[in-house]
Amino acid sequence: MPPPADIVKVAIEWPGAFPKLMEIDQKKPLSAIIKEVCEGWSLGNHENFALQIADATNFYITEKNRNDIKNGSILRLTTSPYQTAVQLHERIQSSSMDAKLEALKDLANASRDITFAQEFINLDGISLLTQMVESGTERYQKLQKIMKPCFGDLLSFTLTAFVELMDHGIVSWDTFSVAFIKKIASYVNKSAMDTAVLQRSLAILESMVLNSQDLYHKVAQEITIGQLIPHLQGTDQDIQTYTIAVINALFLKAPEEKRQFDEHIVDILNCPLTEMAHILAQKQLRSIILSNVIRSPIPINDEMAHQLYVLQVLTFNLLEDRMMTKMDPQDQAQRDIIFELRRIAFDVECEPNNSGSIEKRKSMYTRDYKKLGFINHVNPAVDFTQIPPGMLALDNMLYFAKHHQDAYIRIVLENSSREDKHECPFGRSSIELTKMLCEILKVGELPSENCHDFHPMFFTHDRSFEEFFCICIQLLNKTWKEMRATSEDFNKVMQVVREQIMRALTLKPNSLDQFKSRLQNLSYTEILKIRQSERMNQEDFQSRPILELREKIQPEIMELIKQQRLNRLCEGTCFRKISSRRRQDKFWYCRLSPNHKVLHYGDLEESPQGEVPHDSLQDKLPVADIKAVITGKDCPHMKEKGALKQNKEVLELAFSVLYESDEYLNFIAPDKHEYCVWTDGLNALLGKEMTSDYTKSDMDTLLSMEMKLRLLDLENIQIPEAPPPIPKEPSNYDFVYDCN
Repeated sequence: MPPPADIVKVAIEWPGAFPKLMEIDQKKPLSAIIKEVCEGWSLGNHENFALQIADATNFYITEKNRNDIKNGSILRLTTSPYQTAVQLHERIQSSSMDAKLEALKDLANASRDITFAQEFINLDGISLLTQMVESGTERYQKLQKIMKPCFGDLLSFTLTAFVELMDHGIVSWDTFSVAFIKKIASYVNKSAMDTAVLQRSLAILESMVLNSQDLYHKVAQEITIGQLIPHLQGTDQDIQTYTIAVINALFLKAPEEKRQFDEHIVDILNCPLTEMAHILAQKQLRSIILSNVIRSPIPINDEMAHQLYVLQVLTFNLLEDRMMTKMDPQDQAQRDIIFELRRIAFDVECEPNNSGSIEKRKSMYTRDYKKLGFINHVNPAVDFTQIPPGMLALDNMLYFAKHHQDAYIRIVLENSSREDKHECPFGRSSIELTKMLCEILKVGELPSENCHDFHPMFFTHDRSFEEFFCICIQLLNKTWKEMRATSEDFNKVMQVVREQIMRALTLKPNSLDQFKSRLQNLSYTEILKIRQSERMNQEDFQSRPILELREKIQPEIMELIKQQRLNRLCEGTCFRKISSRRRQDKFWYCRLSPNHKVLHYGDLEESPQGEVPHDSLQDKLPVADIKAVITGKDCPHMKEKGALKQNKEVLELAFSVLYESDEYLNFIAPDKHEYCVWTDGLNALLGKEMTSDYTKSDMDTLLSMEMKLRLLDLENIQIPEAPPPIPKEPSNYDFVYDCN
């Protein structure tokens, strides 16, 4: 007979004694269980003791998390969170350097537990740490030269404990003094600083900026992006990541009024922004990131890729104001830009302003504006009143005309000489293309928390968006000619151009020139071939016998997909625990037992490099106990999170397993692929339909392949199981010659 569901069998450790095996009744108060354990070892004052998980986390068992205890768990009897907090509060104030250092090390480790953190904070522990940073460490400045490693460790553990305590969100960031901010900023500004201290200091500055608008102003007064740049020139990718994170935070929280563009300034990247935005637009920062980070021999990890993506998004968001600014048809300065486009295209610089009558000049302007491809030939300024893309389209056109003058003149004159119905309207095309590029690059949208999709080519030029436009407008003109399009085909051409751009971007070119060459290989003819190939792969024959064969094969394919999903679940996956500080993520691993009856899971210190054995995953969940699989915003861990973190990316990767009564095992998949694999596999275990996009894609691919194989004329042809042998090399290669 199985034991009652409320009884959990565990082992409990106590230093200097043999572990004790006992059954815990989850219905009994936790204090009564601790008292029973203490009495077993003849320990008095049971209220001064508590139970911990006996692993690297050392998390305390509380009434809230006691249901996480599973059969076979190993617990440890230890001093209560309050007693531990009191002891550490006293120890970190020791006059002995060695004792203080050991105490701060223990504090940094213990602070990861929210139960301990609450007790230590209640003792005004945060204030004690900030005082130590502000003034306490000054006592050891004299010893720094002769005891530099010890001093670095002392400060490192102090800041680590501070970061861990603040990460729980118990104390508001608004409570810190300018003196504390100055001290943290000084650690970042020093050229030679302990790496661990520098990491923690950068993390603290980032959190301050992100969590408090008031602290943003104080931090911005103490540190500039120019002072952060040297940290990007080293070889430590963690320091580089933290540094870019601080830059992103300063950029993201810059007051809105400081981001506004002067409407009379055409050169948008030289508009009067904050000092931070100035430096972001300068070659120095971009080139340093390009040479020391993107082109570094060290592979870019996920966190660095995320920070580069955020920087890319925020840089492009500088364009938002221009994108959302309508042109004022009465503004002469803005209209002069259109006159400049006309002058460059038709070389009418030396034309007298007063030559001919007003009517004649108006007629000439109208003719030229028609050749330039504006919708409104009389007053083309009206074309730029649509937002988006607003004035950004005009900025792009002027940049193209000035910096790629030959290509600009060629496009305008080429289309001027075509028949009216076959001309590619440069003005209209530029406006629609600018709008499309803003959509592709998501200009104006906040960066997603889990995205790592940065493009190295956008870090290779100071004016990458304008150069991107210049390449794409030439592509549009080329595609227009290849399609032999007319004005009625404008939308079709734009669809093809979007596809060409998206396919080229998917290849992640390293430079704008490489992007341009990739587009050369994606001509309209090639796009048609790709579409035809994809259509052939997706097409189903509609005759009745074929449909019957399809229906017969479909269950076999679905069973094959199901087995693949279950096999993947047996291999297991490492999941990330979402926290407010991304770079100190914690991980946990989950896998299905080979007999498909139990889910094994457990916490990990770091992401595993290879397979995680079953015996290292101490928690178990019988598949028979699973009641449902919940996805998206219905998951309990999505309801609990703040609005800032409930972005689309996280919601699309969240799922939960419901078991027993209102108990959940919560997941955030590392990517869409793993999300589909796990939701499919769990639904298959429950006997439910697998409905993910991944299953549909697999079904289409495998079904199409199986159909084609079965429809081949294979009568009396035996297909070998092993591939044929590779033939011997020829005696010479005289038959090979270079066509070039």
